[in-house]
Amino acid sequence: QVTAVESGGGLVQAGGSLRLSCAASGSIASSNVMGWYRQAPGKQRELVAVMTSGALARYADAVKGRFTISRDYTKNTVDLSMNTLKPEDTAVYYCSIVVFSPWRTEYWGQGTQVTVSS
Repeated sequence: QVTAVESGGGLVQAGGSLRLSCAASGSIASSNVMGWYRQAPGKQRELVAVMTSGALARYADAVKGRFTISRDYTKNTVDLSMNTLKPEDTAVYYCSIVVFSPWRTEYWGQGTQVTVSS
Protein backbone atom coordinates (compact mmCIF):
# COMPACT_ATOMS: atom_id res chain seq x y z
CA GLN A 1 0.00 0.00 0.00
CA VAL A 2 1.19 3.49 -0.89
CA THR A 3 0.14 6.67 0.88
CA ALA A 4 0.66 10.29 -0.13
CA VAL A 5 0.62 13.13 2.37
CA GLU A 6 0.50 16.71 1.09
CA SER A 7 1.55 19.89 2.82
CA GLY A 8 1.61 23.53 1.86
CA GLY A 9 -1.15 25.43 0.17
CA GLY A 10 -3.16 28.24 1.67
CA LEU A 11 -4.30 31.72 0.76
CA VAL A 12 -2.19 34.06 -1.33
CA GLN A 13 -2.74 37.21 -3.34
CA ALA A 14 -2.51 37.19 -7.11
CA GLY A 15 1.08 37.38 -8.23
CA GLY A 16 2.31 35.59 -5.14
CA SER A 17 3.97 32.23 -4.66
CA LEU A 18 3.30 28.99 -2.85
CA ARG A 19 5.04 25.65 -2.55
CA LEU A 20 3.31 22.31 -2.21
CA SER A 21 5.02 19.17 -0.98
CA CYS A 22 3.98 15.54 -1.10
CA ALA A 23 5.65 12.72 0.78
CA ALA A 24 5.03 9.18 -0.38
CA SER A 25 5.41 6.15 1.81
CA GLY A 26 4.99 2.45 1.28
CA SER A 27 6.20 0.09 -1.37
CA ILE A 28 6.84 2.24 -4.43
CA ALA A 29 8.06 0.48 -7.52
CA SER A 30 11.12 1.92 -9.20
CA SER A 31 9.12 2.80 -12.29
CA ASN A 32 6.60 5.41 -11.26
CA VAL A 33 5.14 8.83 -11.94
CA MET A 34 4.50 11.39 -9.22
CA GLY A 35 2.83 14.71 -9.62
CA TRP A 36 0.00 17.08 -9.05
CA TYR A 37 -3.57 17.47 -10.23
CA ARG A 38 -6.13 20.08 -9.25
CA GLN A 39 -9.87 20.40 -9.11
CA ALA A 40 -11.71 23.69 -9.01
CA PRO A 41 -15.35 23.91 -7.88
CA GLY A 42 -17.68 22.61 -10.57
CA LYS A 43 -14.83 21.41 -12.76
CA GLN A 44 -13.15 18.10 -13.46
CA ARG A 45 -9.83 17.18 -11.95
CA GLU A 46 -7.03 18.19 -14.29
CA LEU A 47 -3.33 17.56 -14.62
CA VAL A 48 -1.02 20.30 -13.35
CA ALA A 49 2.42 18.73 -13.55
CA VAL A 50 3.89 15.24 -13.31
CA MET A 51 7.39 13.83 -13.34
CA THR A 52 8.51 10.30 -14.09
CA SER A 53 11.06 8.29 -12.18
CA GLY A 54 13.35 9.14 -15.09
CA ALA A 55 12.93 12.87 -14.41
CA LEU A 56 10.78 13.61 -17.44
CA ALA A 57 8.30 16.37 -16.65
CA ARG A 58 5.01 17.31 -18.19
CA TYR A 59 3.09 20.51 -17.48
CA ALA A 60 -0.37 21.76 -18.26
CA ASP A 61 -0.24 24.65 -20.72
CA ALA A 62 -1.92 26.91 -18.16
CA VAL A 63 1.00 26.62 -15.72
CA LYS A 64 4.01 26.41 -18.02
CA GLY A 65 6.60 29.01 -17.10
CA ARG A 66 5.01 29.65 -13.71
CA PHE A 67 5.06 26.29 -11.93
CA THR A 68 8.02 23.96 -11.42
CA ILE A 69 7.84 20.35 -10.34
CA SER A 70 10.73 18.65 -8.60
CA ARG A 71 11.39 15.30 -6.98
CA ASP A 72 13.70 13.97 -4.31
CA TYR A 73 14.13 10.33 -5.23
CA THR A 74 15.88 9.43 -1.99
CA LYS A 75 12.99 10.72 0.10
CA ASN A 76 10.14 9.86 -2.29
CA THR A 77 8.86 13.40 -2.29
CA VAL A 78 7.49 15.62 -5.04
CA ASP A 79 7.22 19.38 -4.75
CA LEU A 80 5.38 21.97 -6.78
CA SER A 81 6.69 25.53 -6.75
CA MET A 82 3.99 27.90 -7.90
CA ASN A 83 4.86 31.46 -8.91
CA THR A 84 2.89 34.33 -10.38
CA LEU A 85 -0.29 32.77 -9.09
CA LYS A 86 -3.60 33.77 -10.63
CA PRO A 87 -7.14 33.59 -9.26
CA GLU A 88 -7.86 30.83 -11.79
CA ASP A 89 -5.25 28.68 -10.04
CA THR A 90 -7.63 28.42 -7.09
CA ALA A 91 -8.43 24.75 -6.56
CA VAL A 92 -7.85 21.74 -4.38
CA TYR A 93 -4.48 20.30 -5.36
CA TYR A 94 -3.97 16.55 -5.18
CA CYS A 95 -0.77 14.57 -5.13
CA SER A 96 -0.78 11.58 -7.45
CA ILE A 97 1.46 8.53 -7.43
CA VAL A 98 1.27 6.00 -10.24
CA VAL A 99 3.17 2.73 -10.07
CA PHE A 100 3.39 0.18 -12.86
CA SER A 101 4.34 -2.97 -10.99
CA PRO A 102 2.82 -5.48 -10.67
CA TRP A 103 0.15 -3.51 -12.59
CA ARG A 104 -0.78 0.11 -13.02
CA THR A 105 -2.14 1.54 -9.79
CA GLU A 106 -2.77 5.18 -8.93
CA TYR A 107 -2.79 6.59 -5.42
CA TRP A 108 -4.07 10.00 -4.33
CA GLY A 109 -3.38 12.30 -1.43
CA GLN A 110 -6.18 13.90 0.55
CA GLY A 111 -5.83 17.24 -1.25
CA THR A 112 -4.75 20.69 -0.13
CA GLN A 113 -6.58 23.93 -0.82
CA VAL A 114 -4.92 26.73 -2.76
CA THR A 115 -6.82 30.00 -2.89
CA VAL A 116 -5.57 32.97 -4.91
CA SER A 117 -7.31 36.25 -4.23
CA SER A 118 -7.51 39.02 -6.81
